[in-house]
Amino acid sequence: MKTMDQNEIELALKDLPGWILENRTITKAFTFTDFKEAFAVMTRIAFECEAKNHHPNWENVYNSLTIKLSTHDANGITRKDIDLALTIEKIVR
Repeated sequence: MKTMDQNEIELALKDLPGWILENRTITKAFTFTDFKEAFAVMTRIAFECEAKNHHPNWENVYNSLTIKLSTHDANGITRKDIDLALTIEKIVR
């Protein structure tokens, strides 16, 4: 899979409010009302990740969830990451 260049990533991020390019990943932090809500969203995201066979690096502390996406096999950001971020946005909404 082809990695995206800086311009392609920046253009794609225009459709992903709050997502930033950071250390060769696209990253976003989410805040929920409590741990239960954060974990419920993580579970829904996990099912989509498994279906796409593309898994995030993420961290959950109480009501916060930080997600970092990159395609490890490609050693960078690919369209898979953008597509997964779009799916995550739909789930969170």
